Amino acid sequence: MPTKKIPEPAAKSAKPAKPAKPKAVGAVKSARPPAPRRAAPAKPAQPFLRFYHSADLRKKTLAVLALIEDAPDATAHRGALADVVIELMKSGFDGYFLTSLKKAKAGFLIEQSANVGLMGAQQVIGSVTRNIIGRMDAPQLLSVCGSIRAFMV
Repeated sequence: MPTKKIPEPAAKSAKPAKPAKPKAVGAVKSARPPAPRRAAPAKPAQPFLRFYHSADLRKKTLAVLALIEDAPDATAHRGALADVVIELMKSGFDGYFLTSLKKAKAGFLIEQSANVGLMGAQQVIGSVTRNIIGRMDAPQLLSVCGSIRAFMV
């Protein structure tokens, strides 16, 4: 009786290795220069929050900062800096609090109560801010300008 051969399972065939490409000798110029790499933004040492403000307020802020930084006497522009700081404060309160209330649909009465309360707080803080900035000397004003620039992205 003839013996039946049982076929053995075929081993998985490995793909033949591709030959390595030869390394180029000498510099080869491409048609387009390589794109400059953007530096990854530096990670802050601590977590932070930010708010969005209008383009007009940003333009005004940058103009006042440049005015103070380039002025021979930075103290002549204390009032302009105080105005910008107060506008930024109001924009921040609006962005962090009032806008959130509107999105939450808290209701007209609650929104108006919050608005009136914040207006009172802003008047007090604005008065204190004007007094503080109004007494600063040039190096202190420049320090405040540097802090504001650091907050801006």
